[in-house]
Amino acid sequence: MNTPARLSTPKARWHSWIAAGVIVAVSVLVYWPALSGGLLWDDAEHITGPELRSLHGLARIWFEVGATQQYYPVLHTAFWVEHGLWGNATLGYHLVNVLLHATSAWLFGLSLRRLAVPGTWWAALLFALHPVCVESVAWIAEQKNTLSLAFALAALLVYLSFDGRRTRGSYGLASGLFLLALLSKSVTATLPAALLVILWWRRGSLGWRRDVAPLIPWLTAGAAFGLFTAWVEQRYIHATGAAFDLSLAQRCLLAGRAIWSYLGKLVWPADLSFIYPRWRLDAGAVGQYGFPLAALAVLFGVWMLRARTRAPLAAALLFGGTLFPALGFFNVYPFRFSFVADHFQYGACLSIMALAGAGLAWLGAERRRWLGWTLGILLLGALGKLTWSQAGMYRDAETLYRTTLQRNPDCWLAHNNLGGVLMAAGRTAEAGGHFEQALRLNPLYLEAQYNLAVALGALGRRDEAIAAYTAVVQSAAGYANADYNLGILLLDAGRPGEALVHFKAAQRIRPDDPQVAYHVGLTWTQLGQPEKAEEPFAQALQLRPEYAEAENGWGYALLVQGRYEDAAARFTRALQLSPDRPDFHLNLGLALAATGRFDRAIAEFRAALRINPDYPEAHQALALMLSGMGRGEDAAAERAKGLRRQGGPTAGPP
Repeated sequence: MNTPARLSTPKARWHSWIAAGVIVAVSVLVYWPALSGGLLWDDAEHITGPELRSLHGLARIWFEVGATQQYYPVLHTAFWVEHGLWGNATLGYHLVNVLLHATSAWLFGLSLRRLAVPGTWWAALLFALHPVCVESVAWIAEQKNTLSLAFALAALLVYLSFDGRRTRGSYGLASGLFLLALLSKSVTATLPAALLVILWWRRGSLGWRRDVAPLIPWLTAGAAFGLFTAWVEQRYIHATGAAFDLSLAQRCLLAGRAIWSYLGKLVWPADLSFIYPRWRLDAGAVGQYGFPLAALAVLFGVWMLRARTRAPLAAALLFGGTLFPALGFFNVYPFRFSFVADHFQYGACLSIMALAGAGLAWLGAERRRWLGWTLGILLLGALGKLTWSQAGMYRDAETLYRTTLQRNPDCWLAHNNLGGVLMAAGRTAEAGGHFEQALRLNPLYLEAQYNLAVALGALGRRDEAIAAYTAVVQSAAGYANADYNLGILLLDAGRPGEALVHFKAAQRIRPDDPQVAYHVGLTWTQLGQPEKAEEPFAQALQLRPEYAEAENGWGYALLVQGRYEDAAARFTRALQLSPDRPDFHLNLGLALAATGRFDRAIAEFRAALRINPDYPEAHQALALMLSGMGRGEDAAAERAKGLRRQGGPTAGPP
């Protein structure tokens, strides 16, 4: 039986603080390349948005499910505080992640020391420096991992103290820390089961009153939070659909293969990838059953060894049990593109690190101390070098996705996301190629189809963009952006009747979007039914009172109906909102001319030309006005200017 080590002696405290300093120093060193990293993938959805930066927003984080991407209120409170300290500057978030990781490594070492596990600080340093942890530490969004594990290990350490002293204070503190861990990331729900394994390993048996009963509230809370998170994954993260339709046999095959994949990356951390290939699970393929059967065989083997040593069985149970939420029995969003991810085993790998640390301690026993130290330092050096290299992969999104494609060339998600990064950088043609690659690899990937349509539209390939948007709206009802953008392209192509159908479809999905309402009104005007345009223009202005384009559009609908005074009032309001729009000045001039206020009309035409001298419609309108007033020479000169500038940009009435 292992007896707890004493942590309160001056020498033990001194050693623990030295260890803390070393762990922090080496962690910052190996993660240095990631500290200057930018935002990746869903980082922007984790850093507190403008709508949540107030005290009211903080209340929403805690009491409104769906206010944040996942219901992890402690995590998002941490992000809320961090944003208040340094805003959107990424250095602060990266540094916090590294320090939380170092804290977890230190708490891990303290826990092992209390349990009298040999090789305590070897294990802690292995965890601090292992490259499989990079995804959790270098990716801002995964602060959920680093924060929750720090709370979970603190809860573990305090609970071990409670197990020795049985005081209410230590039990209450441990329970509070466990609750904070759950509210940071619910995967920590496995902690009470892990504690039971640890207590069994220490004592060889479990007592109901001594060991199990105190953890029943923890087990209940963990199960409740786990099931709630599974519901949130389906309801808000959309972990549903064909990609998640797996039979029980397939899920068992997945679990068996995933365990070996995770263990393999711990033992030989080569070619770590942000996104791994998604396996094909075939319940009819006999060879695929080798993975779960091999896992069961190993479990049986360590079970048979329990009379000699319980450590391998405990490590296996801790590893598999902590991984259990991510083994495929519950749907999580990343299963759409991969069944494994490095950040899924961030906490689970601790038991393997503990075994490895104990192994180094055994190698460094009395007569061969040099061997343990030599191997330990070489191993830590190699892991540190790999972590430094892997951390560099996370310095920006383009590097991340290009490296992912080098290691997983058929990753359709990486092609799509890289295309998005390139689009944002103005490299639209290159982006389109990646969207096409994503669709070649996954023809049902609507996001890539939509992004390709956007790229084609931006490249001026209107007919191809229309075809791409049409494919999206035919494949999935309720894709408002696709309907809206398709409507704009059809309107531009002179097909207002078809455009109206798609604008109305977008409006059914987004009834509170003023731009959609504006385009419905615009389309009615182009269809020659301006009286039907007034209601959608009014709706657009109700939703956005400062919407200058809607005022102008409504004015033009009134103008073509012959309601010139009403039209002039709308154009005047549009110019108050946006005085530098030449088309607004032109339209107001036309309305004023229709009411006989010629001098004011001329002034508006000239105002349009001061803003845009290459505006042929304004030249023509001014020439007609001057001609009608008997100023033939001035009119001829104005026509000549208009003809000379005919090739320039125009901004005529809608």
